[in-house]
Amino acid sequence: MKTILRILLSAIAVVVLSKVLPGIGVDSYTTAIIVAVVLSLLNFFIKPLLVILTLPVTIVTLGLFLLVINACIIKLAGYFVSGFTVDSWLWAIVFSLLLSLLQSILFSILKSDKEK
Repeated sequence: MKTILRILLSAIAVVVLSKVLPGIGVDSYTTAIIVAVVLSLLNFFIKPLLVILTLPVTIVTLGLFLLVINACIIKLAGYFVSGFTVDSWLWAIVFSLLLSLLQSILFSILKSDKEK
């Protein structure tokens, strides 16, 4: 149940960011849910491999190369999900940063709600 709720909160974050950012497009709410699922799967399977393969570059750039890896994950999701569009690498980086921020806020609200 917790996983489903986290995916729905991520889908809400994707919809909100697609309304705010002009370089990001989501066709419908179901597309946003699919994007949230695809992003979670890519973050689970592909991101660790990319982090390990690019570890020297990540160390040299003091971790800033992780932004590029996150942008790659966002662009991959845009490739796999037909109703989700990302116009450029810059929008992918901005979307990644804001999505992480919004998810951390939403998930912290979820945790504080559970503790009560």
